Amino acid sequence: MSARVHGKASDPWGDKRREGAKQVWANPIFRRLRIGWDAGESLPAEVWAVVGPLGGIRYNPRVRGEPGEWAGVIAHLLLHMGFGHSDPRGVPERALEPNRVNLKYLPARHQPEQVYRAACCALVDDYLVAMKIPRPPVDAPPLGGTDELALTERWWAAGVPEPYRRQGFPDFLIGTEEQARTGDHRARFAAGIAEAARDALEVTGRDVTGGQRRTPHAWDRALGWFVSSYPLLGALAAGMTIVADADLVRAWDISIAAVNAEAAEIYINPHAGLSTQEWRFVLAHEMLHAALRHGDRAQWRDAYLFNVACDYVVNGWLVEMGVGELPEGLLYDPELKGLAAEQIYDRIAGDLRRVRKLATLRGRGRGDIVGEPLPHSGTPGRYIDLDEYYRGALATGLAYHLSGGRGLLPAGLEQEIRALDQPPLPWDAQLARWFDEFVPTVEPRRSYARASRRQSATPDIPRPAWVRPDESVCLPTFGVVLDTSGSMSSELMGKGLGAIAAYARARDVPRARVVCCDAAAHDAGYLPVDEIAGRVRVRGRGGTLLQPGIRLLERAEDFPADGPILIITDGMCDVVRVRRDHAFLIPAGASLPFRPRGPVFRMR
Repeated sequence: MSARVHGKASDPWGDKRREGAKQVWANPIFRRLRIGWDAGESLPAEVWAVVGPLGGIRYNPRVRGEPGEWAGVIAHLLLHMGFGHSDPRGVPERALEPNRVNLKYLPARHQPEQVYRAACCALVDDYLVAMKIPRPPVDAPPLGGTDELALTERWWAAGVPEPYRRQGFPDFLIGTEEQARTGDHRARFAAGIAEAARDALEVTGRDVTGGQRRTPHAWDRALGWFVSSYPLLGALAAGMTIVADADLVRAWDISIAAVNAEAAEIYINPHAGLSTQEWRFVLAHEMLHAALRHGDRAQWRDAYLFNVACDYVVNGWLVEMGVGELPEGLLYDPELKGLAAEQIYDRIAGDLRRVRKLATLRGRGRGDIVGEPLPHSGTPGRYIDLDEYYRGALATGLAYHLSGGRGLLPAGLEQEIRALDQPPLPWDAQLARWFDEFVPTVEPRRSYARASRRQSATPDIPRPAWVRPDESVCLPTFGVVLDTSGSMSSELMGKGLGAIAAYARARDVPRARVVCCDAAAHDAGYLPVDEIAGRVRVRGRGGTLLQPGIRLLERAEDFPADGPILIITDGMCDVVRVRRDHAFLIPAGASLPFRPRGPVFRMR
């Protein structure tokens, strides 16, 4: 019995029901799904509420529940509508049953078949757990990111697990196609998610000192657009920090923007005067620089020229995809479409006078890829694997972009993202591959000249043994040109020679030809690979001229004409020309003063 307060009958259980609904609709994700709800007097006693195909919720006024319980029930029903479970256009015929529900206010033609209903409810409950909205606990393993149709097919074949079974009255009904077209709840739900993402970005825009909420700037709105509406770069945008500090950009001569991949920071000039559309282009430009690791890919090339080449590539992609608007004065040439940054670099490297006049987002003659994080107040410490972060963000964004049908991407951009998704091999594994390609292994063969052990089951039958060629057979070998100048450290030489000896031993190479070079070549002759790392007598320690050592090997009569050459140097050497298969082994962070023709392995 309810009491009367100021002439009205109080309803404490109704107050709790309304409080639960208020909690749900306070969540911005459900903001667009605020639909009508009324009492359903004819609902069975055990049913809390049911949602019809038009989106109306009927609740059972006789159920006594706490606000948190009602919040879970209402959110569960709203997610059914947001996921489109009542739309018959996406439901298999097998999942439809004739409507046996005798309720005038639910004009549904079908009700969900039990397996399909269980799959939909399990998917919704899984989503509620992620949203941290209270629901009765389900003692079952996670679903693993599948959808309701795939889950239904699986459970039709294997049966519905006990925790997910649904009996009795359904909590949602499937309507007609006309009813589905009347209210597109999926589109409303998607709009609510987008608004929630924008609200989250605005909340992060509070002033550090006063803690007051500030009006978002054009670049804040541009960054929020990627999170809410552009999944390809949404994961990247969520992890990037915009530093809009006028004093900082003035001190570092940043005209519009620059980026540092290590700190995941984009430094922008707040007085650049760009529109929101132009800021979208600028932020996407800098995010791609960081994610594709353009700063590390320069290697031996001039850093500024390679930055310019990458600008041409990135701007071409963004114009092709229609991301924002290209600000005036940025590097863009339609004739370079489809070319990689390395190809564009080769084209522009011959005209340095003209290239030095070109301007990146940072300004004329300066690259917008910053090698070190710029010091500013509130710089956060970042303890993450950068390669893993950028690779994962772009791969996730690409998957969402393609699965959501957001349009075609430039082939070069998609190819680079997929290449990033394959982790790079460490330098020693790359060196091993080089040995596999250029230093063939000695193939053993079967021979009766030396019988192997006889099997116990047939002791009278001799069997051939595996034997390797005798010394008279031409065995594989290779040449080593070792830089022994004063700039080479003993640690670097030991690491390089140790790696060479290990892989040569694995390839059954008995000896290798070693030549030490400083200002002249010092031939150490053929050395057993087991002794290379420990018994090489270092000669020289003067200047650095490697060409005489290479010429010695190429002209040596006792060195095979097809023998590959491995050059170990610290990069501070002369220009060399090698006329046969070769590779360079240099320390990490070093570069060669010329364009190498063979592969370069960097020791770490």
